[in-house]
Amino acid sequence: MSIFLTFEGGEGAGKSTQAASLARRLEESGRSVVKLREPGGTPFGDEIYALLQDPSSRRLRRFYKDWVGAPGEQPLEPLAELFLFEAARTQLVAQEIAPALKAGQIVVCDRFADSTTAYQGYGRGLPLDVVMNANGVATGGLAPSLTFLLDIPPEEGLNRSRGAEHRMEQQGLEFHQRVRQGYLEIAASNADRFMIIDACDPTETVAEAIWKKVKPLLPLFQPLP
Repeated sequence: MSIFLTFEGGEGAGKSTQAASLARRLEESGRSVVKLREPGGTPFGDEIYALLQDPSSRRLRRFYKDWVGAPGEQPLEPLAELFLFEAARTQLVAQEIAPALKAGQIVVCDRFADSTTAYQGYGRGLPLDVVMNANGVATGGLAPSLTFLLDIPPEEGLNRSRGAEHRMEQQGLEFHQRVRQGYLEIAASNADRFMIIDACDPTETVAEAIWKKVKPLLPLFQPLP
């Protein structure tokens, strides 16, 4: 028996904090946990993460001085961006997620395929069928057992992450509003898998809501000897 838990949400929602908190509580309960993040989680994925998230990446600034696309400069094509995310995901599933699940471990992942649907589909405007087909190929059809959507108004989330140098934080407010709407639509279409949580609540309140949802599943797992 294995379980695959993912955390989704916009910038500043607290995904990384909550994923780490849940992983720690699971480990304290004696369960074997593999904690991952996207994009990344493997040496190959970490390199792609550096390309995608760091606007000052010297490797890409040779070609794209401004990834958003300053006047007279060619921005990175959304489809090219999509394929980079999917390449990192393919490696993560094959190298880390699938083996851990096969071994009966609990996998906690900060972002997964729903992020790509929200950001590249709803945010960038790529056709949703193209994005979801790419997700399906990259994951081999693997879907999370349970997904926590930490929902936060983009204005609040961006205010929390103010000063961050990641490229996604530097997109306009309308982009992040589209991403949030996308997440809510994805959650509505997958209500049996999603739990929506108000990320404006105190960190401890959010953590307890998550633990309350996960704890009943733990009797299915044997504690570590």
